[in-house]
Amino acid sequence: MSIAQPAGTPIPSFRARVLTHPLLRIVLGVVAVMLPISLTLALIHALVPQPLRMVWPMPLAAVLSFLSYRLFVIRIEKRQPAELAAPHAARDLGAGVVAGAALGLKVAVILAVMGAFVVTGTSTGWDFLLKCLPEQIMVATFEELIFRAVLFRIVDQRWGTRTALAVSFVLFSLAHLPNDNISALAVLNTAVVSLTLCAAYMLTGRVWLPIGIHFGWNFLFDGVFAVPLSGHAARGWLQVSLPGPEWLTGGAYGVEASVLTLLVWGIATVLVLKRAQPHHLA
Repeated sequence: MSIAQPAGTPIPSFRARVLTHPLLRIVLGVVAVMLPISLTLALIHALVPQPLRMVWPMPLAAVLSFLSYRLFVIRIEKRQPAELAAPHAARDLGAGVVAGAALGLKVAVILAVMGAFVVTGTSTGWDFLLKCLPEQIMVATFEELIFRAVLFRIVDQRWGTRTALAVSFVLFSLAHLPNDNISALAVLNTAVVSLTLCAAYMLTGRVWLPIGIHFGWNFLFDGVFAVPLSGHAARGWLQVSLPGPEWLTGGAYGVEASVLTLLVWGIATVLVLKRAQPHHLA
């Protein structure tokens, strides 16, 4: 026996029902984030001479990605994107950058005390900053929009927080599998980092804090310390050698494959998740 539709209640169209399906929204959200970045960088590469492509293309692509995600939320989800709320953006970003850099410094200091992180000199120029800073702004932006604002948020809404954390744990680590010199420990560390970033999103309900944490860690080990970052070649200001076993230093993949990174981020994950749960359930 069917239940009659209450009089005056509009029946959603087939198109509206399809667009509200969580899996389709995830796909559309990922496209909304990635397409502006891909098109912007491709067009700039094709149309702008190389000497004029310093610094600005990647931050521009990040801004367009934000705007595209905002349009996706307004047009497809029919709401205002509270996760992009501006009033607390600067505070959250600043706190995130400090937190991400602090986690990195903890790992570096412990390694240094153990003789496995040795500063050997400095780079002669500052050109690397013009490459590292814009790139890490873009990377932190699009990865957090995809994995926190789209994937974690939508799965959390439809299937619950535990499922969303598990999905993020798996997919964020899988996304890094193509990186050079990746190891099983690096995959595990990446998955644990994802839990911390999800907890940071849960804590505020906004993307700014996880973006700041992501950027703070990445820029420390890409712009300040010249060590490999997620398998990418080292290019920072302070030249560093990493003597010691690979399980301790991370080897050619960088400290993200170190057992100390697992320890530091694991503690951070427990602390932030514990603090975030009451806020997330409120």
